[in-house]
Amino acid sequence: MQAYNPAPAPGFSNADYAPGNQVPYGYPQAPGTYQAPGVADAGYYGFQVQAASPVPPGFAAPPIQNQPIMKEGAIWMPVPPAFPNCPPGLEYLTQIDQILIHQQIELLEILTGFETKNKYEIKNTLGQRVYFAEEDTDCCTRNCCGPSRPFTLRITDNLGHEVITLQRPLRCSSCCFPCCLQELEVQAPPGTPVGYVVQNWHPCLPKFTIQDEKRMDILKIAGPCVVCSCCEDINFEVKSVDETCAVGRISKQWTGFLKEAVTDADNFGITFPMDLDVKIKAVMIGACFLIDFMFFEHAADKKQRAGVWQ
Repeated sequence: MQAYNPAPAPGFSNADYAPGNQVPYGYPQAPGTYQAPGVADAGYYGFQVQAASPVPPGFAAPPIQNQPIMKEGAIWMPVPPAFPNCPPGLEYLTQIDQILIHQQIELLEILTGFETKNKYEIKNTLGQRVYFAEEDTDCCTRNCCGPSRPFTLRITDNLGHEVITLQRPLRCSSCCFPCCLQELEVQAPPGTPVGYVVQNWHPCLPKFTIQDEKRMDILKIAGPCVVCSCCEDINFEVKSVDETCAVGRISKQWTGFLKEAVTDADNFGITFPMDLDVKIKAVMIGACFLIDFMFFEHAADKKQRAGVWQ
């Protein structure tokens, strides 16, 4: 006798079953009504009923997969499946082609002018947190070296595991000293370099090269001559090595007169192709942080740089 197999409704494996009310494994799978075991006087009902019934003894409730994670008041991006040849923790980057980086406002820094550790939320376009980044420097370095300070920036996932480490040595950033320009190393996982961001000398424009772990040039970044603006975003274009093709963009977003005047907490947006190597995506994130420190981090006089000549 051939088993009855009704045509499935769109999006469901069986037209008679609604999400969340499938017959538990081991019970008859025939169409029709289903008596909820262990529920007294429940009667027979169709699967349109939304009330949840107890799980029969010996059966475990299946976990809900790929749901946003709530942790410490923040909504985190669901954990994606593992990908081959992908550094652990970078699987998130395979799912997105745009990243938002929001620097947290430090009240102590606003009130006292005392430079504190920079902290950032890295989010997707849905506002779900993908990573959290925190600067690892000592008090003396932050307040004596200012925006030019060397730093280690640790980027963690929703489990608190450090998945990306950014290391910036103490270097010059003025066009007057072309032999010792800025550089940043990106490690994923920590201790394993996956790429570098190298500043290129130019008398007027901020220019950078994104390199892979073998120091091969992969992408170029070019910013505007004057890296300050009012009421509009400041864009750093990401291009191919020959600079003929646009690949993505790093944008410093305008956050309003009050926030721009009172704090140096900045918002950035990064766009890149969905199929770009996750390692290069991680290096682009590192490039965004380097640009932030170089041009948008306030110095002791509360002023920011306007270009590479300063």
